[in-house]
Amino acid sequence: MAALPVIVIFDVGKTNKKIFLFDENYKIVFERSARFIETYDEDGDPCENLESLRLSIFDSLREVLKRKEFDIKAINFSTYGASFVYIDEYGKPLAPLYNYLKAYPEDLKKEFYAKYGGEAAISAATASPVLDSLNSGMQFYRIKKEKPALYKQIKYALHLPQYLSYLVTGQEYSDLTSVGCHTQLWDFTKNDYHDWVKKEGLDQKLAPIVDAEAVFPSEFPGNQYKVGVGLHDSSAALIPYLINFHEPFMLISTGTWCITLNPFNTSPLRPEELEQDCLSYLQYKGLPVKASRIFAGYEHEQQVKRIAAHFNQNVGRYKTMKYNPGIIHQLLKDMDERKEPAPVSSKESAFVTRDLSSFASDQIAYHQFILDIARQQLASSKLVIGDSQVKRIFVDGGFSKNSIYMNLLAMLFPDMEIFAASMAQATAIGTALAIHKCWNTKPMPNDIIELKYYASNNDLAI
Repeated sequence: MAALPVIVIFDVGKTNKKIFLFDENYKIVFERSARFIETYDEDGDPCENLESLRLSIFDSLREVLKRKEFDIKAINFSTYGASFVYIDEYGKPLAPLYNYLKAYPEDLKKEFYAKYGGEAAISAATASPVLDSLNSGMQFYRIKKEKPALYKQIKYALHLPQYLSYLVTGQEYSDLTSVGCHTQLWDFTKNDYHDWVKKEGLDQKLAPIVDAEAVFPSEFPGNQYKVGVGLHDSSAALIPYLINFHEPFMLISTGTWCITLNPFNTSPLRPEELEQDCLSYLQYKGLPVKASRIFAGYEHEQQVKRIAAHFNQNVGRYKTMKYNPGIIHQLLKDMDERKEPAPVSSKESAFVTRDLSSFASDQIAYHQFILDIARQQLASSKLVIGDSQVKRIFVDGGFSKNSIYMNLLAMLFPDMEIFAASMAQATAIGTALAIHKCWNTKPMPNDIIELKYYASNNDLAI
């Protein structure tokens, strides 16, 4: 029996590190997941165990290469963003993989923005809110200022996806999906590194940029497969939608954060949008994607516990709670009578301050909570609609399975077609699709996203 042609995808999240093998129809034929114990940097802050990750990549590759039932044609990588690996001329990491949540020195931050025109100007040009260590350019600036001896030894700062690709190819490159995502490195108005990056000389230590579709030969002994340059995970998850849908759409990607992505709004970020946590990043073809976000998944986890405890219920009950339009109708009427203000795109929904004893049942309380989240989502998503002629909204991730949330979105966006989208491992599939033409003999698939339509409830006006 002939070996099955496959692509190997390493999907490295903050918590779970996964390896997938996809066949030419993008069906998963092998998968494995691992978790590593975090280590600590020199300041005692937790960070990724880079050596464990490196060894895991090699061990996993050896294992799948031994399997005679698979013919490995290509490999690619996707990882979380805002993480640099600093390597010397021999490719050896020189520092820990610093955590993007690491506290940033206030004096250094003030000095930087005073030197380069202020927070508003830098944020507007780089489409990056001021996020301290989550701006990976600021991490690199800190190395230069605080550790000059280390900085001198650095040949290249590689974002994590490109470092993993480098382990297999020995080739040092940068990719726009990593450089163009809240790094404060990339000037969206000039389509080049920002002037501050060049003035500090950081661009000399950032590897040459290649297309997300670029592939390189492997240095791994005795194998002829191609290796991708790696992608930032948020950009990778958008690829299946960009390939399958050409009319303007928005994607609400739901998880810990609910992120609205609009690939059809290319207008520059306004100061008020930046203040409300909007950003732009570069998708795999190098075009900007405007995005907004709310912390709704995290809030859901917290508030469900609060509701369950108050009403003495099991938290699992809310995973399958059905939508009750009658409850929503009454809640909207009550909110109207109280003259509750329109929602804003804020860190928390209105439910955080609601008194649970005012609700007759946990079902009513949960409907109120999801209504508050959906109203907050409306405000957040409106920030990035602009004049982009969007007529469809796709929702993937955890909230796409919540019938109350989905029905409320259909009600709140009466002029849009609302779809729950389900696709196994969207990030990994997008990472494979980016280099489709180098390994797959079949045409691009058009059936990997399952859609469920939610009709608008126009009788329930907001």
